[in-house]
Amino acid sequence: MHRTTAITAGLLLSVSFASTAHSDLLDDIRSEGTFTVGTEARFAPFEYIEDGDIVGYSADIMEHIMPELGEDVELIRMDLPWQGILPGLERERFDYVVTSVTATPERMERYHLSAPIADATMAILKRTGEDDISSPEDIAGKVAAAQSGSAQLEALEALAAELEEAGTPVEDIRTYTGVDEAFAELGNGRVDVVINSLPNLLEAERTRPEVFEVVGTFGDPVYFSWAGRDNEESASLNAFMDEQIQRLNEDGTLEELQEKWFGSTMDLPDELPSAE
Repeated sequence: MHRTTAITAGLLLSVSFASTAHSDLLDDIRSEGTFTVGTEARFAPFEYIEDGDIVGYSADIMEHIMPELGEDVELIRMDLPWQGILPGLERERFDYVVTSVTATPERMERYHLSAPIADATMAILKRTGEDDISSPEDIAGKVAAAQSGSAQLEALEALAAELEEAGTPVEDIRTYTGVDEAFAELGNGRVDVVINSLPNLLEAERTRPEVFEVVGTFGDPVYFSWAGRDNEESASLNAFMDEQIQRLNEDGTLEELQEKWFGSTMDLPDELPSAE
């Protein structure tokens, strides 16, 4: 949310050389009584719509965090396509991002990424029974899909570049606004594999085992985080959210929620690995 006060032209002239104090976003949230976050509610089991409400792993985490902001603070969630999430944060459309942001070095330099909330290691999904795809290298000659603007697309492109250098390129890479669209294209045979994070692909396999099967992971371990603006105004909110996530990780709450939403727990560090 953009928190500035309008100033008339005459007053602006009189204070044009005056310095302005930085506001504190966490204090503003508590005083105004609203915490506005951006989310993509099409990313089960992290965030998705059920009976008109946003539910999932991240929604449950926020239920444990909101009381620490104050009983009078209301959570407002703006549901947007992924492609508008990080640009919306930069444009101050909302205070913070509560959706699954893959922690890449580039994003760590541009935003404040929170303590990890989940494993985001890259994995491959195929149609059940497609025996010719059993490893990352087997996507050579196949049509692969990923969500546009995502870290998963970047990982797919990097894997495709390695395969092309080895003389076994993929046939095509197709991108989709939402990962559900890619799953639908996989199910109807228009693409051969979908690249996404392991937890999301395991959820697709769990809910439709007759259609989908996870091949396995590739690349280095990666984590999902949330995100805030990397500036002085947002520093206190960023620190608050980090402390809350770390608290829930240390006291076992995240493990309980992981069992609920993923069927198993994840070994998460207290902080993201260095971007270097």
